[in-house]
Amino acid sequence: MAKPKKPKPIPNPKRKPGEPIPFSHPAEEAFARVLDFYETSWQHEPMTFPLEWDKKGRVIMAFTPDFYLVDEDLYIELTTMKQSLVTKKNRKLRLLHKIYPNVRCKLMYRRDIEDLAVKYGLFGNNDEES
Repeated sequence: MAKPKKPKPIPNPKRKPGEPIPFSHPAEEAFARVLDFYETSWQHEPMTFPLEWDKKGRVIMAFTPDFYLVDEDLYIELTTMKQSLVTKKNRKLRLLHKIYPNVRCKLMYRRDIEDLAVKYGLFGNNDEES
């Protein structure tokens, strides 16, 4: 692995003003609603963190957390997968902490998201796939 001496995150392209956010799961949209309700400043997938490189220095694995909480300087990754299938995300999170020790990132599991959904009534009858 030809990792650069000082790996750097890659900014994701900015969306045009008014362009809708392409949430990949209803849980992301629901989480954004909670953040908005509490007037928390956030960004959706603003950075990609390279985690592995090939021998020529090309990125072969990266991690893009779902949210960045601006005032808390904290990235949040949501996972609604079955707990037995989150091994890959946990591995990426460990690599993120090893390569970028100053980057704070928290993984929120399905049960955390479901607890929020129940507490705040975030999923209506049409969104129960989470």
